[in-house]
Amino acid sequence: MEKAVNILILSAGTRNKVVQYFRRAFGPCGGRVIATDAQAIAPALYEADAWYVVPRISDPSYLDVILDICKKEHITATLSLIDPELSLLAENAERFEEAGVTIIGSGYELCERALDKMEMYRWLSSHGYRCARSWDDLSDFRRALAAGEVSFPVFVKPVRGSASIAISKVADMETVELLFAHTPGLMVQELLNGQEYGADCYIDLISGETVSIFTKKKLLMRAGETDKAVSVQDPALFGLLDRFIQESGWRGQIDIDIFRVGGEYVISEVNPRFGGGYPHAYECGCDHMSLILRNLLGEANPRRIGEYETGVVMMKYNEVMIRKEADL
Repeated sequence: MEKAVNILILSAGTRNKVVQYFRRAFGPCGGRVIATDAQAIAPALYEADAWYVVPRISDPSYLDVILDICKKEHITATLSLIDPELSLLAENAERFEEAGVTIIGSGYELCERALDKMEMYRWLSSHGYRCARSWDDLSDFRRALAAGEVSFPVFVKPVRGSASIAISKVADMETVELLFAHTPGLMVQELLNGQEYGADCYIDLISGETVSIFTKKKLLMRAGETDKAVSVQDPALFGLLDRFIQESGWRGQIDIDIFRVGGEYVISEVNPRFGGGYPHAYECGCDHMSLILRNLLGEANPRRIGEYETGVVMMKYNEVMIRKEADL
């Protein structure tokens, strides 16, 4: 009998649907879904077959704890649902390989590029992709401003950050200078005036081909995540995303933010993980959990770009989970 495929979801947090979908894909084959988080009050833990409260990713013992769980639970593969952990996993890929565990994700350099917005900007610019102009040097920004290459308002944000944390929309130079003076590691980014889109993509771990792309038009954002969206399709957008993915070398699940400005698509950011809006893709038929399972069983997935219905609206709403304190 073939050994069951078990997956470990790290930093599960509130991604309940992601855990549910993995159980739906892996369970019928005898596989188990294990989840971890740094807090027992992370609701997604309780959707898993088993769960562990672990140290924070900054703790020196963190990787040892995770590898112990991998051994105990006979884990086949692992992935993280938060940005800062992606580089940590990729950087320690050899340790996981030695333990027989596949990391579902991209390499270290790509994870770092996605986390560092200036590095991503430089890469996109140097490879001919339209993107939001960005500056981490105030002298360069002042020159661009004087030359009319950019105008207020602009965004001031951390060079390394996620979830739209500490982002400010700024309307004057005085405020830009004040923010830079009080907070290290900031950048200025051009404000993109246009319709925002999102894409959930899966790049086959075996063939390296982009095998699934789901795109949505964002209707409403909340706390840096898509709150309401509608599924759309555009061959031009599919082509742009596929070219970008293949030229970059991404692997596994990635989430891409795009704007349409002046009739052209502009790549904004990349999160090399399941994004908060992924359930929209899944419910429209883009089951990336099953694609992952097939890869882990040694099979490449066929290329099926845009095989989903358009005009399907996703609307997030709040839900609660109740547990007795003694059971946490």
